[in-house]
Amino acid sequence: MKTTKLTLWHVPLTSHETYYMAAGKACATVETAVLRIDTDEGIAGWGEVCPIPHYLPAFARGAASVVTELAPVLLGADPVGPEALMARLDTYLQGHAYAKSLIDTALWDITGQVAKLPLYALLGGRHVANMPLYHSITCVAPEEMARMAREAQATGINQFQVKLGADANWEADVARLTQVREAVGSGPLVYGDWNCGTDRLTAIRVGRAVAHLDVMLEQPCETIEDCARVAEATGLPMKQDETAHDTETLLKAHRLGCMEAVALKLSKFGGLSKTRAARDLCLHLGTKMCIEDTWGSDITTAAALHLAAATPAKGLLNTCDLSGYVGPRLAPEAPVRKNGRIAPPEGPGLGIEVDEDVLGTPDLELS
Repeated sequence: MKTTKLTLWHVPLTSHETYYMAAGKACATVETAVLRIDTDEGIAGWGEVCPIPHYLPAFARGAASVVTELAPVLLGADPVGPEALMARLDTYLQGHAYAKSLIDTALWDITGQVAKLPLYALLGGRHVANMPLYHSITCVAPEEMARMAREAQATGINQFQVKLGADANWEADVARLTQVREAVGSGPLVYGDWNCGTDRLTAIRVGRAVAHLDVMLEQPCETIEDCARVAEATGLPMKQDETAHDTETLLKAHRLGCMEAVALKLSKFGGLSKTRAARDLCLHLGTKMCIEDTWGSDITTAAALHLAAATPAKGLLNTCDLSGYVGPRLAPEAPVRKNGRIAPPEGPGLGIEVDEDVLGTPDLELS
C-alpha cells in the first residue's frame, strides 16, 4: 500500500460559549486543520489539529506548510505502521509536533482500517468500557461558574476544571474555586487551571486561601520549577499541562514532585504514536492522566478516546469530548457524552465517518 494524495481543509469551530482563560487566552471561534491521506487501495485516513491562538507554539495555518514540506516523504510511502514513517518524517523535518500530529492520526486511522480493528485494539487493547469526562468551566463571575458546574453535574459529570486568572483578580479566583467546590459538594474532583497565566506569588496566595478545600491546582506558571514551588508552598496536588510535552518534561515534573496528574494532549506530543509512549511512562511513574487534545472536533476527539480506552483505569484521570464544546460537528454520528462518561467509536481505525460537505473546499491538495 502507498499514499497517493494529501488533502487539507481549514474549518472554523465556534465554541458554544466563549472560554476565557488567564493571560488573555480565549476560545471563541478557532480554526481547525483537517487532513485526509488517500492510498492506492482506496483506504483513506483522517487527522485533525486545532491549536488555540496564543496558547502554545502552534497555529492552524502552519499545518499546511508542514504537510507541504513533508509531502516528498509522505507521498508514495507505506502508511501502515505509523511509527516507522513518523520516524522518517522526524529525520526529514525536526520539530513541529503539532502539525505532525494530524499526519500521525491519519496514518493510525489507515492502519486500523487495514487491520479491520478499532484503534484501541492496536494501542493497548480495551481496558475500560467507557471513560470519565471532565467539564471545563470558562473563567467568568464565580456565581456563574458555580451554576455551570451544577448544570454539568446534573448530566453526570463528576470532574470540574475551573478556569482562573482571566481578570487578574486573585480573590475572585479564590471565590471561583470555593463556590464551585460548594456547588458540587464533597466527592467530585475540582481543580483550578491558570494555563501558565499567573506568577508564583499569586498562585500561592490563591492556593493557601483554598488549602482547606479538596482541590487540585493546574499549571499556574510557565515553568515546571515554578509549579513545583507553588505545590510545595500550598501543599496542594498539582496537574501539569502546557509544560508536559515529551519524556524529558514528564520525568522532570515527576522528579520535582509536582505531577500528581498530567494532561497528555496529542498535538503537544506529535500524535498518537508519541502520546502512547508518554502514557506508558506515566503508568510507570504512577501519574494520573487526562488523555485529550488542545482543542478540536470529532476527529481528534475520536483519536483521544481510543487511546484513553486503551489505558488501564488506575492511570486514567479523565478524557475530554472536545467535539461537545464546539460546532459544527465534523462527524455527526461520532460518540457523545452519556451520564458523564464517553466510549470510543467501535468501527475500524478511528471508527468515524467525516462529513466532507461540512469541510467545504480544500485549501491544499498534493498528489
